Amino acid sequence: MNERNRPVRRPSLSDRAKYLFDMSMSAGTVALIGWLAVLALLIILAAGMVVVVAGIAPEGEAPRNFLEAAWESLMRTLDPGTMGGDEGWDYRIVMLVVTIAGIFIVSALIGVLSTGLEAKIAELRKGRSRVLEHGHTIILNWSPSIVDIVSELALSHSGGKAPRIVILAERDKVEMEDEIAAKAQLRGAKVICRSGDPCDLTDLAIVNPGEAKSIIVLAPEGEDPDAQVIKAILAITNGPDRSAKPYRIVAEIRAAPNAELARAVGGAEVQVVLADDLISRILVQSTRQPGLSAVFSELLGFEGSEIYTAKLDSLTGTTFGEALGAIDRAMLIGLCDDNHVQLNPADDVVIRATDRLVVIAEDASAVRLASRKRAAFDATAIREKRPVEVASKRILMLGWNRKGPSIVKELSRSVLPGSVLMVAADSPQLEAELARVGNIANLSIVHSVSDATRETALKALEVQTYDHVIVLGYTDAMSPQSADTRTLVTLLQLRRLAESTGRHVSVVSEMVDPRNRALAEVTRADDFVVSNQLVSLMLAQASENMHLSAIFAELLDDQGSEVYVRPVSDYVAIDRSVDFNTIIEAARKRGEVAFGYRESTGERGARNMGGVVINPPRHTARVYKEEDAIIVLARG
Repeated sequence: MNERNRPVRRPSLSDRAKYLFDMSMSAGTVALIGWLAVLALLIILAAGMVVVVAGIAPEGEAPRNFLEAAWESLMRTLDPGTMGGDEGWDYRIVMLVVTIAGIFIVSALIGVLSTGLEAKIAELRKGRSRVLEHGHTIILNWSPSIVDIVSELALSHSGGKAPRIVILAERDKVEMEDEIAAKAQLRGAKVICRSGDPCDLTDLAIVNPGEAKSIIVLAPEGEDPDAQVIKAILAITNGPDRSAKPYRIVAEIRAAPNAELARAVGGAEVQVVLADDLISRILVQSTRQPGLSAVFSELLGFEGSEIYTAKLDSLTGTTFGEALGAIDRAMLIGLCDDNHVQLNPADDVVIRATDRLVVIAEDASAVRLASRKRAAFDATAIREKRPVEVASKRILMLGWNRKGPSIVKELSRSVLPGSVLMVAADSPQLEAELARVGNIANLSIVHSVSDATRETALKALEVQTYDHVIVLGYTDAMSPQSADTRTLVTLLQLRRLAESTGRHVSVVSEMVDPRNRALAEVTRADDFVVSNQLVSLMLAQASENMHLSAIFAELLDDQGSEVYVRPVSDYVAIDRSVDFNTIIEAARKRGEVAFGYRESTGERGARNMGGVVINPPRHTARVYKEEDAIIVLARG
């Protein structure tokens, strides 16, 4: 007979029984316990039947009925010691069989329960149970910034209801919880960790995104992080079970060309934070104005004063200039609506009903109307604007990482033609990477492959001939701690060189870990831009304020108004006591908005603010020193 035509053997009853038994055993712990219970019941019933039918009973006692016999069999199944008082060999033999079977069943039950408990603990450790929170903040992916983000989110609700933060990343749940507990300042915040792939719809559903207040998508460590971020945004906004209400998503993107794609995928529901671009711009601005990083840290942190948007209908119809002194305990710096942001607009710009005020305040509740009249000021203390001499610059960049091209382009926009940039880094690919930057206006670029941690290399570069020095960490090739260590050694060498030549050189350095900044203070560099911390602050703030990403994009745009730290003596007289209202008026006459000052003798203290005071009391008068500075928002 042809093999193909041979009839198929139908499964027998025995085959079906074995199959059903196998299926029930694969059901897990509950099924195993059930089979042990059935086996124990059969033994108990069989022993009871044998005792009743055979009329077996202990010596000197009446025969048992079925219920009594079954009960005694059950007791011997659970407790072997029960048969110690049995008399009569017939009865002893039956109960011995029952007891031995009971020992087997109880031992197997203990093993099954132990295995099931271990499996359940392992399952809980994986962090796969669904989160039932609502109004929580979700963080997708894991990066070095996550500890600072959690700490800032915890601080954002200090004094109110403790926030609930849910983290979903492809890491072990317990490891995530341990690191957060050890490094983050939780201040009562509840942190829930789950293991899973944020780009997977099933895993994403675990953290309940439909009930979340906001979602932060971090750029993960590894290859092509922007692609992972965009894919996660796609999973959130286009999932089959997506919420009907709009999401508030904040996404960290590394490369500027990917930002538009992220916005196209997320639409109005996503704010994009260009991390590398943010740090590059702050680094370049800090090079020209040391101390600027402390200003941005203050504006971005929830501790102290930060940026808010608020609606005050009573100011509708008034001009921006008239409203400058009208808000109590807050500094007005601009206007915004759903479509665009205006920072430091002209005095005669009228506030419309659709406009929101962009203010700097300690808390949103502080944004309230004080008076519709301009505050009083001392006109005699205001100085006229003096011309500022500008010239081409010589800039030295020590070190290289992925932010290098952005920094070079940003420098070209901020210097005059004829300026020179020397890039010195211990990177064999430096020449090729600089070639990819392309043609740069205003800036001539030269390079040298050298190790800036060596004194001989720095002497060969003639560091003292440069106006500004930027020190970058090798974060692409090293861990954050190793990169910061190398940066620290470079700064120490620069300090020794400056002391030996007797000439001060303006040095601005990038640090990755904020904990290393305290160590770097001994190098006496002019400023430190802590990249991970600033990105973390930006992401945390944007998750609470849907307009913040656009506000900071405008704030850091060289075409708009930027933050400047300028000598106080350029604005007001320093031979008398003046209040901040007078400084606001002095800045307004120049088309600027003043919102803080920096004391030259200010201690950095626990918050490392370097004497920076944002949103000071407007009516409190003080005597400023020649070395003090005013923090303003100005064009060019």
